[in-house]
Amino acid sequence: MILKELLHAVPVIQVEGSLEVEIASVCFDSREVKDGALFVAVRGVHTDGHLFVDKVGAAGAAAIVVEELPAEMLEGVTYLLVNDSAYVLGLVAGNFYGNPSKDLKLVGVTGTNGKTTVATLLFNLFDHLGYQVGLLSTVENRIGDRIIPATHTTPDPVALNQLLREMVEEGCDYCFMEVSSHAVVQQRIAGLRFAGGIFTNITHDHLDFHKTFSNYIKAKKCFFDELDRYAFALTNIDDKNGAVMLQNTFGHRKTYGLQSMADFKAKVIESHFDGMLLQIDGQEVWVKLVGGFNAYNILAVYGAAILLEQETLKVLTALSEITGAEGRFETVRSAKGIVGVVDYAHTPDAVENVLETIQQLRTGTQQIITVLGCGGDRDRTKRPEMAKVALKYSDKVIITSDNPRTEDPLAIIKEMEAGIPADKKKNTFSISDRREAIRAACHLASPGDIVLIAGKGHEKYQEINGVRHHFDDREELENTFNEQ
Repeated sequence: MILKELLHAVPVIQVEGSLEVEIASVCFDSREVKDGALFVAVRGVHTDGHLFVDKVGAAGAAAIVVEELPAEMLEGVTYLLVNDSAYVLGLVAGNFYGNPSKDLKLVGVTGTNGKTTVATLLFNLFDHLGYQVGLLSTVENRIGDRIIPATHTTPDPVALNQLLREMVEEGCDYCFMEVSSHAVVQQRIAGLRFAGGIFTNITHDHLDFHKTFSNYIKAKKCFFDELDRYAFALTNIDDKNGAVMLQNTFGHRKTYGLQSMADFKAKVIESHFDGMLLQIDGQEVWVKLVGGFNAYNILAVYGAAILLEQETLKVLTALSEITGAEGRFETVRSAKGIVGVVDYAHTPDAVENVLETIQQLRTGTQQIITVLGCGGDRDRTKRPEMAKVALKYSDKVIITSDNPRTEDPLAIIKEMEAGIPADKKKNTFSISDRREAIRAACHLASPGDIVLIAGKGHEKYQEINGVRHHFDDREELENTFNEQ
């Protein structure tokens, strides 16, 4: 593609060199530069692409996008000065791949909790309805039946547009994607055209990145601010910040809720470990998900499907038959009658939601035993709160490692222990080895008791000192149950 064509609708301040050069690829990682590449120098969290401008020029880059022109410019290389290179990366990536988001209906899901479940349910629903569908999620990316491993909740702009182009070429009518707050701030979705946006909820998370809760809210809201008048903006009106998301959007404003007046309403009639009976817009439907938080997720999916002009009866029928995302309230039962629950809950609010649901489902003298850890190199302020919430709803809590990453697991556990109330300390155990913590929880349980393994859900690894080791909470739980 000719550089001049690649720069369609891109705000360039100054050009040094020719716009007629041929561009063979677009990249922002200096290690990926080959002959004919357009390199975009992005200022990232860990490094600055501007530090590699000379290197990529020598490596064969045909053009380089910068926020600051270098003192010396190589002959034969075109330099493009812009205000925001991260934003421009999204635009040129879209142009390079033919702006695929305009060739299918792309729906983004944002919020602290529920993004993966809502996006996955929408994928499963529309697949069930007979459409060719794409999925971009924390657990996996999918193009129809083809599974592509996910490395980030929202891919970088180049990978994202490449995946969307593949979806278009393989006949996808829809794509449902998680939109993380990091992705919004880092301009990973710049230039994409969304057919709709869904807001699930917002609670304490990612303050290591956003610094303040206000900044976190603004990041989520920014996604809705950028929707155009052809898109829908669907929000959880029961969340105290739900209405905030719609304040400045050009999209068609729609709401869903269980408690407030809303465009889409639901009520939980019955709830069991294998599913629940809901009343959605006056019609009853049995779904294979559990808990009030999943009632919201199901309702968001229903509302989005109706806004995407699907037939109500077909949607409700399909919702009764599909399942949710891996690692979200997955249940495993032992031969002794112990109920194990594996869930990705890794924020105070998510842990509370899962444990409240278990509280509502338990009967008689069943104990709730929770295994819980916090990730290293992430928001430290939520650690004591996580322990406090777990103890509020559990009979016993075992504090353990999650993904310690580069931190000392014992130091993380100590910070979690700061949230243990004095009268709950006798009900708390600290075991840094996650495998041993899961085994201990199962051995503490009697027939009928409920063991919650929280924090990692679908993940098949544990990251320690930068190395990922195989570890699967469900697998560990099943192995322990089989030993008993």
